[in-house]
Amino acid sequence: MASEEHAAEGATGYIVHHLTPLSVGEGFWTLHLDTLFFSAVLGALFIWVFKTAAEKATTGIPGTGQAFVEMIIEFVDQQVKDTFHGRSELIAPLGLTIFMWVFMWNFMDLFPVDLLPAVAGMMGMEYMRVVPSTDLNATFALSISVFLLIIFYSIKIKGVLGFAKELTCTPFGPWMMPFNLLLKLVEEIAKPISLALRLFGNLYAGELIFILIALLPWYIQPLLSFPWAIFHILIITLQAFIFMVLTIVYLSMAHEDH
Repeated sequence: MASEEHAAEGATGYIVHHLTPLSVGEGFWTLHLDTLFFSAVLGALFIWVFKTAAEKATTGIPGTGQAFVEMIIEFVDQQVKDTFHGRSELIAPLGLTIFMWVFMWNFMDLFPVDLLPAVAGMMGMEYMRVVPSTDLNATFALSISVFLLIIFYSIKIKGVLGFAKELTCTPFGPWMMPFNLLLKLVEEIAKPISLALRLFGNLYAGELIFILIALLPWYIQPLLSFPWAIFHILIITLQAFIFMVLTIVYLSMAHEDH
């Protein structure tokens, strides 16, 4: 509960404290250690769960773990079949990784806001932000990775000249080359920016609401936190789904050679 803590430092100080990352370095070289730690742990957990399910897979009646993994894989595979029009062995594994990793990032938002920071405090850490998707650096890192894949496949499928022609000759033809290039650059740059800001904005707002609820008296908190947590499950799943689907759509566009 937040009552004793925010009584000492004020509501504003409590909010700032919970949204401040554990970091080292200065300026451009600042590293958010909590974001890196939770991202690595959640990524390793994802690999372990799916690897274990694959090793224990049976053609008979599946267990709960195998059924869950198969359901997720079939769900992602169907999205790829419906959306991606090229041929690539990377897209389905990439879509699965993005969906699960972003979902697990977001799921950390459902932990009590004071639990893990309190554990970190007992270990001598002043700050601890536990939701990687509330860190703009993390969402931009993931979206820029997708953007680099878009550029790579655009050049690989269309060739350097084909990609350059697409940038300069569409949508209005070669006689509008400077204007076409400006429009295409804005369109391409908007892709990673929109991916990163959409995920960050939704999860940052969700985390902030949980923090505001934690500032209320203890007897009111369950009346608000439980319904918001139930609703937030939809939000964290939807944001992971949107990030995955847009990634598949963008890479499908990059694979179109016409």
